[in-house]
Amino acid sequence: MYCEMASAHWRYDAWRIELSDRVSISMEGHVAEVMLNRPEKYNALDMRMFDALGEAADNLAKEPKLRAVVLHGAGDNFCAGIDVDTFTDPKLRIDKTLMEPVASSNGNLFQRAAYAWRELPVPVICALHGITFGGGLQIALGADLRYSAADTRFSIMETKWGLIPDMAISTTLRGIVPPDRVKELAWSARVFDAAEAVQLGIVTSIHDDPLAAARAFADDCAARSPDAIQGIKQLVNESWRLGEAESLALEAKLQLRIMGSPNQVEAVHANLEKRPPKFRD
Repeated sequence: MYCEMASAHWRYDAWRIELSDRVSISMEGHVAEVMLNRPEKYNALDMRMFDALGEAADNLAKEPKLRAVVLHGAGDNFCAGIDVDTFTDPKLRIDKTLMEPVASSNGNLFQRAAYAWRELPVPVICALHGITFGGGLQIALGADLRYSAADTRFSIMETKWGLIPDMAISTTLRGIVPPDRVKELAWSARVFDAAEAVQLGIVTSIHDDPLAAARAFADDCAARSPDAIQGIKQLVNESWRLGEAESLALEAKLQLRIMGSPNQVEAVHANLEKRPPKFRD
């Protein structure tokens, strides 16, 4: 891994932020879009991309109006995985400190590129097209939903480079794909299509225009009570790893926190009065 950490540089425009030149963020209303912005390199992951993805998530986590995120790639592909130039960089060396968790996260710098989307309390919908290989697939797995074009190609490709998949796949793919299928895919590094990805549970659904579908669903989530939407994400992410008693207790705890709150009361009144709700951020 790089021994030198490239800092992200911010450029502020109306409704748009560029992080170093690798990732862009735009926000309209309550929905943010995060775009991997290196299309000439198939949005491949280098150190600047890892830095920028973590910084993007950190800044969105501080945005009080945020209710949903759409994650996608610029150009014809989502992400080809690790930039192969990284392996030939003369500065490349193993730096153990980069494998340690970053501040306020369970994940290290590389894991956070994927795990940060799981850590965000709001829905993250990923739109996939073209190549989604290696680290690119692991980033997508960090999202809550994955909408794919029919011709998207996938691979857990790390064994091609003599590595294991280590960008939080042990948490994000757990409970989705059976262990034997994960081993087969990771050992072989074979490429599979969107239809098989749906069958495996890796992809939520296939769309003619996955980005439009992701935007529409994000808008739908943003129009609902943010307390309920975030509560559902927390409930599913946490309770699926708990015993039954703990899961039931978490359900009750989350519901007690929401029930009778201003947004829950507003949801009831808006439905009874047949009008759009006006939720608090």
